[in-house]
Amino acid sequence: MAEQAAGPVGSEGSTGSEGSERRFGEYVVVRRHGYVAELVLDRPKAMNAVSTEMARSLGAACEALAADPAARVTVLTSSNDRAFCVGADLKERNSFSDAELVRQRPVARAAYTGVLELPMPTVAAVHGYALGGGFELALACDLIVADASAVVGLPEVSVGVIPGGGGTQLLPRRVGAARAAELVFTARRVEAAEALRLGLVDELAEEARTAALELAGRIAANSPVGLRAAKRALRLGHGMDLRAGLEVEDAAWRSVAFSGDRAEGVAAFNEKRKPAWPGE
Repeated sequence: MAEQAAGPVGSEGSTGSEGSERRFGEYVVVRRHGYVAELVLDRPKAMNAVSTEMARSLGAACEALAADPAARVTVLTSSNDRAFCVGADLKERNSFSDAELVRQRPVARAAYTGVLELPMPTVAAVHGYALGGGFELALACDLIVADASAVVGLPEVSVGVIPGGGGTQLLPRRVGAARAAELVFTARRVEAAEALRLGLVDELAEEARTAALELAGRIAANSPVGLRAAKRALRLGHGMDLRAGLEVEDAAWRSVAFSGDRAEGVAAFNEKRKPAWPGE
């Protein structure tokens, strides 16, 4: 389904209207909170199960956000009271022929990759169930904030498939190979307290969305040029040997060293004031 509202998520030099909203298809919404973009999974009747239509809309929303220089941080949230996202829409999948499943695969991959490749820092706010592809969407974010209702896991092998939205690659990067293998092979669900202990989430809060938006606000106070470069260095350098990783870091440093943000940041520090980031 085509996106239903015209106009950019935000324009250069603008924070976007506070609380402004742009809908992508029927099931994905982007709301603006100043420099923070809230990417909302909005299929509550299906507990945000990712259908083909929802995946296509999520990919389109991420494409728009990636092109928006005014979005300094993105927070991924849910409109459902019981679930962040329960993963793939298995009812829809059950109706597919083999050929239809093959054709649907690039659409699904684009949704998960869209979140993973957002150039700004990303925070997932996990309330309730985040299972299968739902947890993979959270794993695609840089940070995961959860509340006591959170239940996470990758149960795909229990229905005859494997995590296919990045889980086999992203989970080991969070918790190590052996722990990831145990979680994937057993298909077990992990409740909030254990999830924090294992490193499956980064913070437990009284209310995940509120805490995630507050965290995003603190992040967004920093240089947008610096934030994107730091994310690029962190992501690209991970898994490389140290020398190669340091080259990635050096390239990222060079991309910001002569920026307007760097000049403003140094000036603001010396003048004991808050910086007014030019974002370039």
